[in-house]
Amino acid sequence: MAETRDLIIGIDAGTSVMKAIAFTLSGTQIASASVRNTYATGEGGAVTQSLSRTFSDCVAALKGLGERVEGLGPRVAAIAVTAQGDGTWLVGRNDAPVADAWLWLDARAAPTVERLAALPTDRARFEATGTGLNTCQQGTQMAHMEAHAPDLLDRAEVALHCKDWLYLKLTGVRATDPSEVSFTFGNFRSRAYDDDVLDALGLTHRRRLLPEVIDGTQVQHPLSPEAAAATGLLAGTPVCLGYVDMVMTALGAGIRSGRENAACSAIGSTGVHLRAKPVDDVVLNAERTGYVITLPIPGIVAQVQTNMGATINLDWLLDVARDLMTDFGLDVALPALIARVDGWFAASRPGAIVYHPYISEAGERGPFVDARARAGFSGLSSRHRFPDLVRAVVEGLGMATRDCYAAMGEMPASLRVSGGAARSAALRGTIAAAVGAPVSVSSREEAGAAGASMMAAVGIGAYATMDACIADWVTPHLGRPEAPDAAAAERLLALYTAYRDIRRAVAPTWDILSAR
Repeated sequence: MAETRDLIIGIDAGTSVMKAIAFTLSGTQIASASVRNTYATGEGGAVTQSLSRTFSDCVAALKGLGERVEGLGPRVAAIAVTAQGDGTWLVGRNDAPVADAWLWLDARAAPTVERLAALPTDRARFEATGTGLNTCQQGTQMAHMEAHAPDLLDRAEVALHCKDWLYLKLTGVRATDPSEVSFTFGNFRSRAYDDDVLDALGLTHRRRLLPEVIDGTQVQHPLSPEAAAATGLLAGTPVCLGYVDMVMTALGAGIRSGRENAACSAIGSTGVHLRAKPVDDVVLNAERTGYVITLPIPGIVAQVQTNMGATINLDWLLDVARDLMTDFGLDVALPALIARVDGWFAASRPGAIVYHPYISEAGERGPFVDARARAGFSGLSSRHRFPDLVRAVVEGLGMATRDCYAAMGEMPASLRVSGGAARSAALRGTIAAAVGAPVSVSSREEAGAAGASMMAAVGIGAYATMDACIADWVTPHLGRPEAPDAAAAERLLALYTAYRDIRRAVAPTWDILSAR
């Protein structure tokens, strides 16, 4: 009987969970398996992950998927892999790990970031990458290693990212993809390494550590016999190296559909705001913040801004309420309070309280960077009650979203929302009004694995173009657009002016407060 290769496996290696998802060639998810993975914290802000354990987790997830899909191996037309971005995964002789990976959470490079950002060469680096310096990036981490632990780089033969490491273990090929290159060591216009960027980071002499760049929609490599034996899949199965998880998730969630570019906001504990646009339309801000990351569509990139604290602001306010109730002997779980947010919002009167949602202890990172930034209410009076504070926090999240999109240019014409905001009518409506664009929610599960699998579907010829793939994999999963309320949009636009002006005026006080 002839083999029927009717499935694609998408691997999504997150920071704490490894997932393997089976999709049909037309984009229907049929099964999934996941494994909890771990990372370690250490002195000086170190956050590391074992390379060997990460691949073992990948193998376990693939085996778990095999237990859920009968006859999986012969049915797999391709395997695609995406993973957490940034970080530094050093590999040496015989493809052995040099040390545990420095994750994107690792903060040890903070003094190096401050030093490099002050150099006159950083503007040229930013113009090439479109990406602000921060501690999570491989470039700044390697620059910090160069200054403080050069032996790590001396023993390395290649510097990879998480998905690149998994690709190496699956295929035996050392490579990375255009998305990681574009915002780390390269130029988002050329999708290639850039000499000015390497010079600005002080890493020109380490260029030998940079791997080959391949695009998974054009180049795949076969699953090695060793990886096949470990996973139970068939040797020779094409493996696609996906782009970084941030843009794979956006692609799967609808950052582009109907051959048109859109915006995508994932608003959970943090906020991630992406906008697909032609390369020539990218707007780079004076503050040198955000990312520009290539998409697997010719001439199209995702411009990104991320804010440090999103729904954790609501969690904080509700925890304050819980503490008060506990004092009176009432034990109310946080999820029960979260379920009441929409009700409190509806019970409040639209007013003129402005809340800046900088509740994270790490301050803010988008559209400005200030580790000392702190949250605050402005415009309170004696008539305001708890529901008014809930409304102010929700509207603060909407205005923080607008603030991030404003740093990228004009407001988007349409917006896809996922994360905590997708479940709350109050949050969805507020974000729509704050941005002035209709909001849609995707029903697509596991959007990151789906995005990588879409690349594999194009790569093996199941679709001629990514837009053709999007028509089947993405567009049918988009919910009905929810148009912004005109009155709410007008009010929030006026409040945004106050939001922006207060933020700029109060910033000098953060230095004073942080010293206390």
